[in-house]
Amino acid sequence: MPHDPNDPFVRVRGASEHNLKNVDVDVPRDAMVVFTGVSGSGKSSLAFGTLYAEAQRRYFESVAPYARRLLQQVGAPHVHEITGLPPAVALQQRRGAATSRSTVGTLTTLSNLLRMLFSRAGTYPAGAARLGAEAFSPNTAAGACPRCHGLAEVHDVSEELMVPDTSLSIRDGAIAAWPGAWQGANLRSIVTGLGIDVDAPWHTLPARDRDWLLFTDEQPKVLVKPERDRVDHGYHGLFWSARAHVHHVLNTSKSQMMRDKALRFVRSDVCPACHGTGLQADSLAVTFRGRSIAQTNALSFTELVALLRPVAELTDAGAATSSADSGEATEVAVRLCADLVARVQVLLDLGLGYLSLGRSSTTLSPGEAQRLRIATQLRSGLFGVVYVLDEPSAGLHPADAEPLLDVLDRLKAAGNSLFVVEHDLDVVRRADWIVDIGPGAGEGGGHVLYSGPVSGLEHVEGSVTAEHLFGRAEPLERPQRTPQGWLHLRGVSRHNLDHVSVDVPLCVLSAVTGVSGSGKSTLVTQVLAELVRRHLGQAPDDAEESELEIDVDDATGLESFDRLVRVDQRPIGRTPRSNLATYTGLFDAVRKVYAATPQARERGYGAGRFSFNVAEGRCETCQGEGFVSVELLFLPGTYAPCPTCHGARYNAETLEVTYRDKNVAEVLGLSVDEAADFLADVPAAARSLTTLREVGLGYLRLGQPATELSGGEAQRIKLATELQRARRGHALYLLDEPTAGLHPADTALLVRQLHRLVDAGNTVVLVEHDLDTIVSADWVIDLGPGGGDEGGRVVATGTPEEVARVTASATAPYLATRLAALAPDR
Repeated sequence: MPHDPNDPFVRVRGASEHNLKNVDVDVPRDAMVVFTGVSGSGKSSLAFGTLYAEAQRRYFESVAPYARRLLQQVGAPHVHEITGLPPAVALQQRRGAATSRSTVGTLTTLSNLLRMLFSRAGTYPAGAARLGAEAFSPNTAAGACPRCHGLAEVHDVSEELMVPDTSLSIRDGAIAAWPGAWQGANLRSIVTGLGIDVDAPWHTLPARDRDWLLFTDEQPKVLVKPERDRVDHGYHGLFWSARAHVHHVLNTSKSQMMRDKALRFVRSDVCPACHGTGLQADSLAVTFRGRSIAQTNALSFTELVALLRPVAELTDAGAATSSADSGEATEVAVRLCADLVARVQVLLDLGLGYLSLGRSSTTLSPGEAQRLRIATQLRSGLFGVVYVLDEPSAGLHPADAEPLLDVLDRLKAAGNSLFVVEHDLDVVRRADWIVDIGPGAGEGGGHVLYSGPVSGLEHVEGSVTAEHLFGRAEPLERPQRTPQGWLHLRGVSRHNLDHVSVDVPLCVLSAVTGVSGSGKSTLVTQVLAELVRRHLGQAPDDAEESELEIDVDDATGLESFDRLVRVDQRPIGRTPRSNLATYTGLFDAVRKVYAATPQARERGYGAGRFSFNVAEGRCETCQGEGFVSVELLFLPGTYAPCPTCHGARYNAETLEVTYRDKNVAEVLGLSVDEAADFLADVPAAARSLTTLREVGLGYLRLGQPATELSGGEAQRIKLATELQRARRGHALYLLDEPTAGLHPADTALLVRQLHRLVDAGNTVVLVEHDLDTIVSADWVIDLGPGGGDEGGRVVATGTPEEVARVTASATAPYLATRLAALAPDR
C-alpha cells in the first residue's frame, strides 16, 4: 500500500523482533515519543531493534555495494512493514571508548576547531614556521611526541620492581624478573662465567654490574662449564638482561600467564620529553592567549569559555594574515572562538562545565558520554530526522536532567522527531506521546499496552508504568535503623576531593548523592574501595587500581569489615562464551545433573563433557561458539548459525543425553523463570535462580551471552551471585548507581534486596540519583554543591529528612518534594 506523504505518523505493522508479539503501532513524527515498560519488556526491541534498524537498513540500501563494506551494518529487523519513517540517528548508552587516545575533544569534534585556532591564529616563537592543524594532535605523525608516540606515557622496567628484595643474592632469586627453573639456572651459570658473584647480596654488588645485569642490550655468549647435578658437559649460553627478558616475553609469548607475570615488572611513567602532553616540542611552543594547546585542553569547559569569549566578542578584528606572528585579534580568531564558545555553551547548559577537552573518554560515565553526543547533534543542524535515544536521563541528578530536557526540546523545535526509551517519570511526563510495552519482561512482555497521549495511560489495565506514573504504586518501605559504629575518613584528597572529611555509618544503607561531577564515584568506588581493599590485603581487580594514589590523613573503623564487595556495571565477561549461567555458577550444577543421568554414566561422560568450552562435548565446526563467520563478496563479513549444530554449541553425541526430555543446549535456552520450575529440585541451581528472579532478571535466558547484557543487567547478576552466597561476617557493599536504567518497579525489587544485605549485618553504600531509593536509605551523604572544581565537598549528611532541609544542597529541594509526595503513605 503506497505511503501518504501527508500522513504525520510512523506506522509499524507486524514487528516481531526479539520478544515483540507481532506488534502493530502508530507513533507521531515531529514529536517526543517515549517508550516505557519494565526492564526486558521490549522497549529497546521496538525503538532500536525495529525502528532504528529499519531506518539504517534503508540507508544502506541506498549506498553503493562497495561503500557498504566500509559501514557497520545493522541486520534487517523482523517486521512486516513500516511507513512514514524518516532517516534516524541513534544516541545510545555506551561506556567510554576503549582507546586511550579518545578524549572529550575528539568525541565532540571540538578538538578539530581548537587545533585550527592554534594553527591559524596562535602566537608562534620568533622565526618559527607556521604549523598545520594536524601538528597540534598527538594522534598524527606531525604532532606526536617522538619519545612516547603521542601516548603521553612511557612504559619501562624499573630496578625496584625487578629486584624487590635487595638483601637476596642472585642465586636466591634477587632478580625476580628473570625466568625460573632451567632458564634461571642457566642465567646464573652465565653470570658466574662473567665473573660476577651470584652468592653476594644484591645491594653489595657494584652499581655498574647491577645496571648491566638489569638493563644491557648486549647478549654475550659465555662458556658454561660442566656443573654437578645440572649439566654434564660444557656449552655456550646466551645472556639476557632482565629488561631484555621482560620485553622478549611481552613481544613473543602467547601465554597470558607469562605475559601477566612480565607486566608486574613494567612501570608506566609520564613521558619526560613531552611532560604527558603527547605533543612534540614545536607544537607546544605555540600559544593562544598565553596558553599552549595542552594547557588549553586541560581547562574545564567553564574556564575555556572564559578564555575564548573576549576574542569571540571582538567586532573590529582586522583581516587575518598568514605571516603575522600572532593572529589572536584576526577575523579567523574571532570566528573560530565564536564557534567554539557557542558549541561549549551547550555543554555548560547540560551541566558538563566541569569536563575538559583533554579528559579521556574511558573515564566518562555513560550519561556523560551520551550528553556529549546530544550536544554535538544539536550543533549539527540536521532536521527532519528521528533521534532514537537510550535513557538520556540515566545517571543524572534531577538538577542535571532539567537542562537535558530543554536541549531535547530544542532538537524537536529544529524539526526533528525524538523516540526516547526512558524510565525517569519526570521525562515521561514531558512527552507528547507514550508507547507502553509489557505487561511483563521477556516472554511475559512484547505487547503494546497503550500508544497515545500521556494522560490516557492512567486507566490502562495491566500497566506497571501507569501505577508508578500516577502514584498508585506502593512506596518503598524504610526500616528505621541506627548505625552500629562509624568509619571515619579525614583529609581525603583525590581528583576534586580536596582534604575532605567524611563519616560513613556502619550496618545501615547509605546513599551518596550530588550533581554529576561532584565527587560521588571518586569517594565511593575509588577512595573507600581502595582503603578497605588495602586494609584487607586484597589484590587489585586491575592494573589501573594498583596505581591509585589516594591521599588520606587518617582512616579509622576499617577493621570493622571482613570483606569488600564491589557491584558495578562492568561486563560479567568480554566474549559470548561468558554468560549468565557460567558467571553465577549455576551451570556447574546443571552439568553435574547431566553427568549423573543413566545415559551419561553408561557412556562415561563426566560433567566436563557438558561444557561448550571443552573439546569432547562442543561442536568442532564452531568450536562451541554456536555461530560461524561468513565472508561475502563486496560486503563485510557476517555471522550465521553454525551449519552443524544450528547454534546449539554441542556435538550430536552430547545432545543425545537428556534430563526430563531436554538436552543441555535446550536448558541454556530457558529463561530464568522457566528454569526455576525445571530445576526446582536441584538445590545449587534453584538458589541461584531464586536470587536472579528476586532482582528482576527472570526474563533473561541462562545462556544469554555477556556481550548482550546491559550494564544494569550485569550489575544485578553480580548482586544476585553475591546474595546466593551464605556468608558470615561484616561485608562492605559498594554500588555505583545500581538503579540506572531500571523501571521504577525493577528499582523497588532491587532496593529490597539491598536492604536484605543490611538486615544480614552488612554495610551498603551506594552512589545514587533515584529519589525513591535515596528516600528509602537510612543515611545520606550529599556532595557538591556543584561539579568539578565547584564540587568535592560534603554539603549535608543525615537522614533523608535532615538533608532535605539543608538549603546549600542541590539535592535537598528534590528530596523535600519527594518526601512531601510520600507523606500520606508514611
